[in-house]
Amino acid sequence: MTTSASRAVETVLTLHTTDGRSLADTEVEVEQLSHAFGFGNTGFEMVGADPSETNPLADLWLDVFNTATLPFYWANVEPTEGVPNTSRLLAAARWFAERGVRVKGHPLVWHTLAPTWLGDRTVDEVERAVRGRVRRDVSAYSGVVSAWDVINEVVIMPVFDNEAALEGDIGPNAITRLCRERGRIATVRMAFEEARAADPSATLLINDFNLGTAYECLIEGLLEAGIGIDAIGLQSHMHQGYWGEERTLAICDRFARYGLPLHWTETTMVSGDLMPAEIEDLNDFRPVSWPSTPEGEERQASDVERHYRALTGHPAVEAITYWGLSDEGAWLGAPAGLVRADGTPKPAYDALRRLVKGEWWLAPTRLRTDAAGRVTVTGWAGDYRVGAAGGVVTVTLGGGEASATLG
Repeated sequence: MTTSASRAVETVLTLHTTDGRSLADTEVEVEQLSHAFGFGNTGFEMVGADPSETNPLADLWLDVFNTATLPFYWANVEPTEGVPNTSRLLAAARWFAERGVRVKGHPLVWHTLAPTWLGDRTVDEVERAVRGRVRRDVSAYSGVVSAWDVINEVVIMPVFDNEAALEGDIGPNAITRLCRERGRIATVRMAFEEARAADPSATLLINDFNLGTAYECLIEGLLEAGIGIDAIGLQSHMHQGYWGEERTLAICDRFARYGLPLHWTETTMVSGDLMPAEIEDLNDFRPVSWPSTPEGEERQASDVERHYRALTGHPAVEAITYWGLSDEGAWLGAPAGLVRADGTPKPAYDALRRLVKGEWWLAPTRLRTDAAGRVTVTGWAGDYRVGAAGGVVTVTLGGGEASATLG
């Protein structure tokens, strides 16, 4: 078993017995239990599912991923004002949390899928509604949902026009109007202030598909304004083909200069024909049929492996979320899942599992402590089980020195 040199760390673990003696010259078995790095996927399939039923997709999901993104699109969460659909999402969040999976909500504020009942209300009324929604949902899921995409795609937010709303003669999307009149920085501040007050322990992200200078300028303005962003979300829907290591790592370098962790929040790669390069807005491409193909699946597997190797090799990246496990219900109808619509894994799923649970995972390994009870464990940061004749202990390892008592 080998580990990636980019993430593998050495931890000198000192073991003691329950009476305080060093566990000297003793054979121990060390086994990895979890990754600290966030290997994520959407958990949309589990919303509304019966947890008592056998779900093959759930087994495939849990065998690779440790972070679930759940859909908190406001229009769906609260289609009728004052009647949020809390129970379905809370049940899904608890299902994941009970299995040791970290849960993230996506998103709290977004101009797309804003509730229609906001209609043509005044900006002050819209702001009160947004503040109340953020405060209510972050509070309701505190202790279960540990991270939030607080506000989504702010770069385009003030200039977005909702055609459906315009056809209804109620003017631009209400969130668009709010952001246009208040400004991007004030809108972001409002959302982050409410989320932070509702759950100070949550990890709060800003998230965008615009990875150009406009997003950089926005982040600089937000940080200069003292807004407490915990991590920067970067989207990478690659329906037109893999960006390549050079471009991907250049993006990491540009956004890493702000000193915040980078989360690649939405990654997709198709296993069929690539979207034409001339398409500027991915939403404009909606073929009647977009099948997965054997050639496309081999390309997807190679691209997924290259992408994950590149990102895990960058020190600023601490999480990658693939956007969808299955082709069933995939965004834009694209064959972008890691699993076919019939539930069978594609080569890309197998390739990613070989990395996450093979090359980057420490299987049960026998080691021997020295005279001082020390043993060096080499592996990715995370939780490990350490056992010997004297007992078993679970310990978090991440490099440097650590100690534990076997009992």
